[in-house]
Amino acid sequence: MSHVLSDVSTMTTRGLRLVSRDADAMITAVVLPVIILLMFVLVFGGALDTGTEYINYVTPGVILLAAGFGAANTAMAVERDMSGGMVDRLRSMPVNAWTVLSGHVVASLVKNLATTAIVFGVSILLGFRPQATALEWLAAVGMILLFVGWITWLATLVGVLVRSPDAAGGFSFFVMFLPYVSSAFVPVDTLPGWLRGFAEHQPVTPVIETVRGLLVGGGSAVADPAGVAVLAVAWCLGLGLLFAVAAGLAFRARR
Repeated sequence: MSHVLSDVSTMTTRGLRLVSRDADAMITAVVLPVIILLMFVLVFGGALDTGTEYINYVTPGVILLAAGFGAANTAMAVERDMSGGMVDRLRSMPVNAWTVLSGHVVASLVKNLATTAIVFGVSILLGFRPQATALEWLAAVGMILLFVGWITWLATLVGVLVRSPDAAGGFSFFVMFLPYVSSAFVPVDTLPGWLRGFAEHQPVTPVIETVRGLLVGGGSAVADPAGVAVLAVAWCLGLGLLFAVAAGLAFRARR
């Protein structure tokens, strides 16, 4: 166990160093969600009726959008390792295969906490006023970490399977647009009927409603907040476990 933990620590440190040296990716991961936040609050916010201050409604969704987009960039980092020879070197060493991928995942969690904090700070300047207690703050952060975790494991799986940086980068755009078909920016009951079913039953919606309910209380209009929170946790844990196992198997199978 100590050997495994040492390997995870080493690979996580390496992942964080790679992130710190990729200034373009870090800037994009912060600037893009901030621009989206400004656009929806300042341009569309006056025309959208959500039953509450729009900045309080939209901020949790944008925070998850920022976290998801940053986590999706892990696909490109994993693909570079797979095709650049780094993994070939590690295979010749006594390194547990699982730790190679988990290092990217832990580094993604740390990176996304930082970018999420920046986006949250901008929302405060725009008028976002959370009403959460200390315990609710901890629960909200935990929910965000669970969300980032399963998105990162999915991105890791994509990075193992694809054979080019372009294919890995395309996954980031898929994840970035997933929150749009949810309750992140407008209530799902305002969507067309054929789209509403998908929005109500995809994993992003219960996560957003849980974070929104924890941070602003009345900003979430769900009838059963506890049930939605359990559903959100179940989605994140189930998908995280599924994609983690799939990524590990794909990593062992690829040569």
